[in-house]
Amino acid sequence: MKEKNSITPHTKVLCIIGNPIEHSMSPTMHNAAITNLRLDYIYLAFKIMPNNLNFAVKGIRAFNIIGINVTLPFKQKIMKYLDEIDPMAKKIGAINAIKNDEGYLTGKNTDADGGLNALRNEGFKIKGKNILLLGAGGAARALSIKMAENVNKIVIVNRTLKRAINLSQTIRKYFGINSEAKQLNKNILSEECKKADIIINTTPIGMYPNVDESPIPPECLHEDLIVYDIVYNPIETKLIIDANQKGCKTLGGLDMLVNQGAIAFEWWTNKKPNTSLMKSKIIEFLGINK
Repeated sequence: MKEKNSITPHTKVLCIIGNPIEHSMSPTMHNAAITNLRLDYIYLAFKIMPNNLNFAVKGIRAFNIIGINVTLPFKQKIMKYLDEIDPMAKKIGAINAIKNDEGYLTGKNTDADGGLNALRNEGFKIKGKNILLLGAGGAARALSIKMAENVNKIVIVNRTLKRAINLSQTIRKYFGINSEAKQLNKNILSEECKKADIIINTTPIGMYPNVDESPIPPECLHEDLIVYDIVYNPIETKLIIDANQKGCKTLGGLDMLVNQGAIAFEWWTNKKPNTSLMKSKIIEFLGINK
């Protein structure tokens, strides 16, 4: 059994890779879980330059890093370097967690269950609802494909229309539900917010340090909306603040972060982490009193 805060030659390494990575709360919550369970692990964060992704994967094998979280912009790009992809992650077309079994790398997507569980835990129903999804990256793919069996319609709005079209086509292919892709601009947002029941922001707009930005102008919001922003740093983004002021029901990204992290943690270590502790450590780190 490991002594608190000790690192030994036997200590196993977990990590997150991405770019940017400075905002990540994953080391805070995972190291808290590790200490709580007295495991001989450590969790680190690595900033990877986009043209070095293949070398990073070789490094994962060479240094025998046991478990890896993957964040922007690598959730889709990294898949071609792995040995196996979980069936749901294949359908999603993006991964956010990797397990290293003696050099054999398996990719999985824990965003899907983590994000949907966060909604359900707050009592928000998605069955038959119209979803306005901002973004078309890995998290957007995970959430939309996981929700698609139960919702009425998904409209995907993205700066790069081609990516939105690709995701919309994937949803229609697997689930046959009504899905549309549109260019991100104020006029489209104003029109689609009127029709939506739930807005989900999966873009990094509003993420630290750009805390004064929001993907949706406040005048587009109305009190009948549920607004879900998966950005977790800051805990209350400008979008969430604006939505609260308009009388919307809101959900920030912290619970999704903790839920998806706990699923990955258990996959890597075969130990169930204390999610309440993980969440409280992030809140404590950010200096938020709740």
